[in-house]
Amino acid sequence: MIPKHQINVIYGDTPKAMIKEILSKMNIEKEIDQKALIGIKPNLVVAKPSGSGATTTPELVAGAIEYLQSKGLDNIIILEGSWVGDRTDRAFKVCGYEKISKDYGVPLVDLQKDRYKAYDVNGMKINVCSKVMDVDYLINMPVLKGHCQTNMTCALKNMKGCIPDSEKRRFHTMGLHKPIAYLNKIVKNSLIIVDGIMGDLTFEEGGTPVRMNRVIAGKDPVLIDAYAAALMGFDLDEIPYLQIAEKIGIGSADIRRADIVELNKDNGVREVSRSRKIERLSRYVVEKEACSACYGSLIHALTRLDERGSLHRLKDKIHIGQGYKGQQGSGIGIGTCAGGFSHNISGCPPKAKDIVRYMEEQF
Repeated sequence: MIPKHQINVIYGDTPKAMIKEILSKMNIEKEIDQKALIGIKPNLVVAKPSGSGATTTPELVAGAIEYLQSKGLDNIIILEGSWVGDRTDRAFKVCGYEKISKDYGVPLVDLQKDRYKAYDVNGMKINVCSKVMDVDYLINMPVLKGHCQTNMTCALKNMKGCIPDSEKRRFHTMGLHKPIAYLNKIVKNSLIIVDGIMGDLTFEEGGTPVRMNRVIAGKDPVLIDAYAAALMGFDLDEIPYLQIAEKIGIGSADIRRADIVELNKDNGVREVSRSRKIERLSRYVVEKEACSACYGSLIHALTRLDERGSLHRLKDKIHIGQGYKGQQGSGIGIGTCAGGFSHNISGCPPKAKDIVRYMEEQF
């Protein structure tokens, strides 16, 4: 068995060869029953190619499938549920996963269309898609990247794609961190393979990718995320769901006790730098339980306004989120939920171009 405190790292720019080498080193086939249903959960949050820094590199997934099939493990499915602002079937196509499905005979499961069931964790009820719970061995393949609301997203947060859209919205009303941690008490990772080839260290939707040329693998999602947070320069208290997950027994966040095994030498930069752009743009925003898709559209719009030199003309705060439903107010409201403000850009989620157009016309 692979020790939970072990983190395996390989560097390079050949994803398919890298994943085969790291899986061979870990001998994962020894812990998987030949009849087991293996589920691969990438991060396809939006319909954008992996070069954008938003989604899991398809070559990495293809390499994992080739390795598993070479060991006689061919009962494999790929599962994903994109965020509320996009469609999973579109992401499967744009991100290259329809081709993977055809080439390797691996079915694609759109969790946005799946049934779901409620589970109870310490008094918190969470709806989880049924097909995820049918899997015997779950391989979580997140992207190492930033997030506009939780600072970073990696192993633990990638499980949010395993819940229905209605539950994704509800997670935001609960503050994201606690439900993300508790979700991982229900959906248990068998193996985590982090795509650190190309990631946007600012924003989960991509657009400003950073080449990091590494793959990280291990068994403990909390330890993996703590290691990823350190790489990005975050302290643990800046990622609250890590501390919650450790407290409820999902794993350890103490990377001092981790056994970090590097399979080769890193010829690039060891530490990856995070951008402060999102923090600067967020000063214009008052957020109350905003969904990621809606918030993402707003950040894109503010970025465009900033690039055009017109953001400084904005005098009022921008309000966004489900917490503003039914409320009236002066100022700017983004999305259907904030429709009671004197100025409003409607949509669920609104388009960034519509926000930009409205802002430039009105202010």
